[in-house]
Amino acid sequence: MILLSNIEKVYRTSSIQTLALRNVNLAVAKGEFLSIMGPSGCGKSTLLNIMGLLDAPSGGTIKLDGQTVSNLPDQKLAKIRNEKLGFIFQSYHLITDLNVIDNVELPLIYRNVSASERKKRAMEALEKVGLSARTKHYPNQLSGGQRQRVAIARAIVGRPEVILADEPTGNLDSVMGDEVMNILLQLNQQDGTTIVMVTHDEAQALRTQRLLRFFDGQPVNTESYATQLS
Repeated sequence: MILLSNIEKVYRTSSIQTLALRNVNLAVAKGEFLSIMGPSGCGKSTLLNIMGLLDAPSGGTIKLDGQTVSNLPDQKLAKIRNEKLGFIFQSYHLITDLNVIDNVELPLIYRNVSASERKKRAMEALEKVGLSARTKHYPNQLSGGQRQRVAIARAIVGRPEVILADEPTGNLDSVMGDEVMNILLQLNQQDGTTIVMVTHDEAQALRTQRLLRFFDGQPVNTESYATQLS
């Protein structure tokens, strides 16, 4: 589903050059749940942004579902992001002036989906995350765990093939973190969604099928597990 070949990422200023990723080669299989762990500043989020076509590598190639996407123009990259990828962030990134269902519908507006179909799909997504009774609430009326579940609903409303999650349980307590993780596991195991998750939580990482440890811009080892639903 995702193939990275010889990926490098260099950040340059007038006086300094920082190598964030160096010669990264990584394959993520269709339907896999991969977690990525490593110390702060090691390049995990940079790697996730490159996988999600939010940032361009300085070198190397990216293939998504067999298609080389490294050098596509911005308009085509935006279309691929909207149709194939779903994003979950640590900080939720919900729009405070929109209620829950309007937040979830938002990605479908850019596909020119009809209002009735948007509403239907948004309700289906909210039912999957257990928030169908909160459609008219606003983000500031929700707990952190509920906000993250809204963010997951928004990520899956377009039925993406891949979900990229950056510290999805990082702002949550252990109980809420387990709830969010259970939803991600269900999306992976029941719907076959490919998921790549950056995390600092080893207990959550060990629940995924494969754990990639990252250090100084490079993978250092990978570990495989049999994932079980709680």
